[in-house]
Amino acid sequence: MQATSYTYDPETRTGSVLLDDGTAVDFDAPAFDAGGLRLLRPGQRVRIEGEGEGGGLRITLVTLQTF
Repeated sequence: MQATSYTYDPETRTGSVLLDDGTAVDFDAPAFDAGGLRLLRPGQRVRIEGEGEGGGLRITLVTLQTF
């Protein structure tokens, strides 16, 4: 699934993404660490993986979108 980086706190390695429908979904440090990233800037296109759907979506991986 694709999303756009919305917020990111480098101290805690947590943040949020915006899904293509505009829904904001938070991610925790383990999801960020799983992607192997060192930094995330707002507006970057990312690939996410998660568990659940809708309001129950929990992001398990955040990484950069590659083509």
